[in-house]
Amino acid sequence: MELQQSPALNLGPAASVAAAADRIVETSIPSRLDALPWSGFHSRVVLALGITWILDGLEVTLAGALSGALKQSPLLQFSNLDLGIANSAYLAGAVLGALGFGWLTDRIGRKKLFFITLAVYLSATAATALSWNIASYALFRFLTGAGIGGEYTAINSTIQELVPARYRGWTDLVINGSFWIGAAMGAVAAIVLLDPAFIGPDLGWRLAYLIGATIGLVVLFMRMWIPESPRWLIIHGRPDQAHAIVDEIESSVVGHRQEDREGFAKIRLKMRDHTPLGEVWHTLFFAYRQRAVVGLVLMSAQAFFYNAIFFTFALVLTDFYGISADHVGWYLLPFAAGNFLGPLLLGRLFDTLGRRTMIMFTYGASGLLLALSGYLFSIGALSAQGQTIAWMVIFFFASPAASAAYLTVSETFPLEVRALAIAVFYAVGTGIGGVIGPALFGALIDTGSRTSVFAGYLLGSVLMIAAAIVAWRYAVSAERKPLEQIARPLAFME
Repeated sequence: MELQQSPALNLGPAASVAAAADRIVETSIPSRLDALPWSGFHSRVVLALGITWILDGLEVTLAGALSGALKQSPLLQFSNLDLGIANSAYLAGAVLGALGFGWLTDRIGRKKLFFITLAVYLSATAATALSWNIASYALFRFLTGAGIGGEYTAINSTIQELVPARYRGWTDLVINGSFWIGAAMGAVAAIVLLDPAFIGPDLGWRLAYLIGATIGLVVLFMRMWIPESPRWLIIHGRPDQAHAIVDEIESSVVGHRQEDREGFAKIRLKMRDHTPLGEVWHTLFFAYRQRAVVGLVLMSAQAFFYNAIFFTFALVLTDFYGISADHVGWYLLPFAAGNFLGPLLLGRLFDTLGRRTMIMFTYGASGLLLALSGYLFSIGALSAQGQTIAWMVIFFFASPAASAAYLTVSETFPLEVRALAIAVFYAVGTGIGGVIGPALFGALIDTGSRTSVFAGYLLGSVLMIAAAIVAWRYAVSAERKPLEQIARPLAFME
């Protein structure tokens, strides 16, 4: 889509009345947002929204690192299968939460969902600490996942719509990579809270889950100043509010409004209250069918790869290497470091070398390295330390690959369906790869056979390599391009 070049429209009272009358508005908001330099405003948005992934990393890490304590608990006495079912319940909740909250995000706005989804997460993770059997534990994990799944949709949408195009790839990958800061926090918490010298393991795992609820309370206050997406507001019939927000952002970033400066690209949009589900379906699976296939493949592959391995890494360490449950956290710290350094160091290449090149490279490298390390594991060539180093190297590449799946889905579909697109592809991908993975690997580990576990690793490897091939052939080169050029809004008027 080529944007018209003309002076920016000043929406004064008269213009607002006219826009309301015919429901068509001409605006330069997208190009004004993309023209901004990186600033304290953008850093604060990254901090306030990125903490979601820290929370998710904390949750997932605790689920893995606490597995030994849950098996040893006098009250719970979970089996590996119980743990696999509970982890799958968490992912199933994330799937349904993403779908339901994703629809609401596109319908009622990004900002409102920030608080609804976080409240669900806070309540459920605190309740997890009070679990008394496998049924209650799985239920509370399901609800926790629903809150986190809803967070994915609202926050990925907002990141895309507030961050300038030239920084979008690196920012998105680093924010998603912050998951591993939470993972490190979870590892440290497990080390301290599961140490018999400090707190008994049956009490320790309960206290560990309360950490997430405590952090979530802080996040509630941090999010109060984040504005609604101006792009969402202008399409949904609130142009005055959208322009006021952009004026305020510009004043804080460059010290003055940019609206009166000539040269900003403008687009004409027909305002709407909502987007019918029929139009959403047609957009995702007919108008953008090829992009839908790419999104589903990337999401499914990384979901299986990540969730199957990460949810069960503690079981591998305890069952095959004899590592005690209270020492698992020490092995997670270097693993988490590799996962965070991947997006941090490779992220800028997604904006320079480009999306297709880097997605193919990171997915392909992850798959090949997993196959190699899986073979070494199967023949008993790795120690616990060697296995950890292998995971560090693998996930240095797999972490930016997984984040790139969210980046691809969130930037290649029109604004009106962006949040629901993230939800649908996350839900389907996680349903196919994520929910099945932990339960499958739990069963494979229960066999006690290294060969059986290696077969699971090979499956994950094949999925990642296949995704690399699909991305190289069909992915969109979206680097440094405005969102409206990658996928013009459904409300766009010629």
